Order: sequence, then structure tokens, then C-alpha cells
Amino acid sequence: MTDSGRTASETAVEGSIADPGSRADSAAEDPSSRTPEGSPPSTETDKSESSAAAPESDAKTTEDSSTPAAAAEDAAPKNAAQDAAPDVTSDKPAPDATADKADEPIAGQDEPEPADDGPPTPAELKPEPAPVAEPEPAATEPDPVVAAKPEAAPAKKAPPPPNDYTPKTRAGRLLARIDQAAGGYAADLALYGVSAIFALITALSSTLLPHRAWGSIAAWAYADAFLLALLQLLGFRLLRDRYEATTRLWRLVRLLVGNGARATLTWLTWAGAALLPLVVQAVQRADGRTDRAQEEVLVVERMGERLLNDGTPYLSRDAIAALPADERLMGYSPYQPGMSVFGLPRALAGDAWWTDARIWFALFTALVLITAVLLLRPRGTKPNETTGRSFATVRAIQAVTIVPVCALTLATGGDDIPVLALCILALTFAATNRYGWAGLAVGAAAACKLFALPAVAVLAVLALAMARGGKLLPGALGLPILVLIPPFQVDQDAFLENVIRFPLGHGLVTSPAQSPFPGYLIAQNVPGGRFVALGLLLAVAALITVRIIWSPPRTASTAASICGWGLLAAILLMPTTRFGYVLYPIAFLVWAAALHPALRNHTATSSPSDDTALYRL
Repeated sequence: MTDSGRTASETAVEGSIADPGSRADSAAEDPSSRTPEGSPPSTETDKSESSAAAPESDAKTTEDSSTPAAAAEDAAPKNAAQDAAPDVTSDKPAPDATADKADEPIAGQDEPEPADDGPPTPAELKPEPAPVAEPEPAATEPDPVVAAKPEAAPAKKAPPPPNDYTPKTRAGRLLARIDQAAGGYAADLALYGVSAIFALITALSSTLLPHRAWGSIAAWAYADAFLLALLQLLGFRLLRDRYEATTRLWRLVRLLVGNGARATLTWLTWAGAALLPLVVQAVQRADGRTDRAQEEVLVVERMGERLLNDGTPYLSRDAIAALPADERLMGYSPYQPGMSVFGLPRALAGDAWWTDARIWFALFTALVLITAVLLLRPRGTKPNETTGRSFATVRAIQAVTIVPVCALTLATGGDDIPVLALCILALTFAATNRYGWAGLAVGAAAACKLFALPAVAVLAVLALAMARGGKLLPGALGLPILVLIPPFQVDQDAFLENVIRFPLGHGLVTSPAQSPFPGYLIAQNVPGGRFVALGLLLAVAALITVRIIWSPPRTASTAASICGWGLLAAILLMPTTRFGYVLYPIAFLVWAAALHPALRNHTATSSPSDDTALYRL
């Protein structure tokens, strides 16, 4: 390039930098796209060298602007720039774009001006190299290593915590930590293991033949449940760090763990440890075995027969006295008239395995418990969702089904289990604000056995405190009174002899309920001990009454806790009691924790039901 040509080009560039408004006037020259000798980049080699001297983005712009298509698109801006101000090369005609690209560069040519360069961008007019641009996102300049990896799948929702209720007391929190250790499987293993040992000892050493028959079957059921729970624990540990695994094997393992799987194992264990021994004993009894049922079963079935034939399920004191001495105990019926309903199938259809009163106890209990569990499911939860079975609900199911005292009672006697189930259903109805149904459920329980009267009293106080007494009281008080009408019309004194005098120890024979609890020991070993034990029992009852009146329960969970502690005190202090009655306080106290989710998820708010910050009790 000649000195005059170089001077003119440099002058145009300097003028465009000094005056931003006149950049269009110096658009005819592109210093960044020329070689050090000033010749235009007409070959691929020259283009590569020019691209190495400028940033990558500027090099791409220069290459694109050298094509005929780009020249056509930039024709209008170039003409506008030439008309705006005179250019040092404006007197020369623009050469043909195709000819310039094909011709070889001439070393001595003055002021060459290819027509296909187009107007330079502002970045090309800068005398210094453009600053280093920030790294472009991976979408524009993908990293080969990153691009090779598949796109990450969206993170799956983490599994819900075993139980979203935290006890308020320190002792409660300690028990909750122990109970929920290892996802709850540690306590499950302990429960199944201890139950298997208890069943085995019962099968080997019990003096009651129905109990031994139960233990010989239940021990295997509990042992199998222990092994399955161990497999669940192993699966839980494997999935703890692999929850997002999507292979078929991990999906299968995921189905075998969690609260839903634990609940399924609980129901299966109940079927093996309680229902199967019950059916076996009922079949053997129908075949002629007389040692395959406890006295309670015979008493309930005779109550149904008397109700059907005489209009009352009770024998009078004179009728009992007329029986042989060894049969007088079986002449007493210390239950409410409603219990005789479970004896009607045998009175109507005769001796058969399916007319055994225990069969109907079990069917009724299963129906009631399933209803209670379904009521505890949060609204809007599908049956297969984990949140439908909370940790506390699974533990509550275990407390009324597979605990040995419950399974043994149902398989050999059974009369307490449906009463307990009705009380639990009543508390669940109250927890879901269904006080009318709660009254009917607890009233039906009290119509079968007086042991349900404490639950009636506590639920009545709860309903009055919540301004729901008008819905609960008719059923809770009406059903127990209604079932008394037929016996009172036939023989009022017979009812008092069987239901009141005999349990208090004033019958013709004494009750066989003689478990060595404090009340029984006081009555047997202290002068006037029976009155002392009754005095202690009345004192505790008065204390609980003052407590619930002074500070009435506001939730069904609190009501369940009061029922549990109150019945435990009553069992310990009663002069005549039996060990099997402890199933009532155990079930009430464990079920109290399961009622918390129901209270939180049945409110008048549209907030999410799993928002624990809004539903603290």
C-alpha cells in the first residue's frame, strides 16, 4: 500500500474513533480484516490469520460479511453511510463483488475497496483488540464432556418423614426417637421377636389348653413376621441413599418398604397370629373338642340363646342357685345385653364352626378397624400414597391387632376386642368432627360392656367442650339405655345380679378374674382390703373427673390419653381384674398419637394438609 493510501485509511479510522457520531463515515475500511501489508483478505489463509488476531466473535462476523448474501443484506446500510459523509474512496467506483473475490491481490494497488466487505461493526472499528468476552453458556459453546452426558432427570420428591408429629414433652420425644429408630423397623423387629418368644412360652407352659393351642400356631406367624421385617429393614437401608433409583429392581424393593408395606405386614401377621388360630379352634370345637374355647365364648353364646327364647340374656339369682355348684359360674352373664347379639348366630343356626361367637367377634373387629384406619387418611390422599398411612397409624394398628395380649384374647375369648374397636372408632369419628357417629360407636360399645363407660364420659366432656354435645350425647347415652328395656321388662333383678353384684364380688360365686395387680393383692392381704381397694379406685376416679371438668379435653388425642391412663389406674386398683384388660390402656395410649394427623387434616382451611406449621396442637 502507498503512503497516501495508508494515510487516508488511518485518518478515517481515527476520525471515527474520535467522533462516535461519524463512525458511519469511516465504514469503508476495515483495519482488523487486513494483513500487515494492507492487502484485503481474499484467501482462506488470510481469513484464518485475521481470525487469530481478533476475538472469535469478531472473526465470525468478518467471515459472514464477506459472503455475497451478507453483502446483499448490508447494501442498504452501506449506501446510507456513504451518503451521510464524504469518504476518501467515494470518488472511485465500487468493483464487482464476484470479481474482487476471484482476482489475486495486487501488492501495489492504492486504496483497494472490496464491495463485499459491507459496513464494519463497531467492534471492528476499535484500534485495540476487543476485551476478552465472558465464557459463553454451555448451550452456545457446549463442552464435549458435558454434552456427552445425558440430561439430568428432575429430582424426585423425597420420601415423607415417618411421622410429622413431634411430642411436646421430653419423655415423649425420647420415646418417639426410640420408636422411629431405623425407620421404625427396629421397634417392629423387637415387637415381632418378643411376641414370638411369648407365643412359644405360652405353647409350652400355659395351663389353659386354648392358650397352648394358640401359641403353637402364633409362634410361627410371629417368627415369619420377624424375618419379613428384617428384610424390610435391609431394603430400607439400601434405599436410604438410592431413593431416586428407577430400575425395576429398585422399584420392587421400594414397594417392600415404607409405612404401607409395614401396615400390610401388620395385617398379615394379625391373620396368622389371631385369625388362623381362631378358625382352627372353631373348627376343632365344631368337631367335638371341648377344650378349644374359653368360658367367655360359651357365656356369650348362651346369652344369645336366652335372649332369643326368654327375652332376656340373664338368669335370676334363684335360677343360678338352682344350678349345680360347678355350673353356677357359667350361669352368670356379666355383660351388657348388647353382647348377646354375637351369640345369636349359634342360637339360630346351631353348632358350626362359622357360628362360633369368636368368628363374629373377628369379622366385626376387622370391619371397625378398617373403617377407623380409612378415616385417619388425609383428605385428597389416594389409597396407594404413603402419606395415607402415617407412622403413628401403623403403630396404632399393631397395638390393637398383633400385640400378643390382643391376638390371644381374640383367638381364645374375644369379647373385649370388639368393645375396644368400637371405642377406637368413636375417638376417630370425634377426631374427624363426626360427633354424631362417635356417639353411636361409643354407645354401642357401652351397650356391650360396662368397661366402655369411661370412654363415654370422656367423649361426652370433649363434645360439650367443643359445643357438639347435642350430636354425641343421644347416641352415647341412648343406646346403652335402649338395650336395657327388654331385660328390665322381663326381670330387672336378674340384670342387677349379673352385671352389678357379681363383678363387685357379691354374687353366689366369686369371679375368676384374679390377676395379681395391686387392687387384688390389697383385697386379699389387707384387713378390709376390698373396701380399701374400692376407696382408692373411687379416689382416682374423682381425681380424673375433677381434671377433665377443670381442664376439659379439646382434641380426640387428649381424650384418648385420658381414657388410657384412667383405665390403667382402674385395672390396677380393681379388687377383681384380669391381665387381659391391659389391652384397653395400651390401645388408647398408642392410638392417641395416630389421631393427630386426622385433626390437622380436617380443618376449615385450604392450606396444604401436610403443612405442619399450621396444624400444631
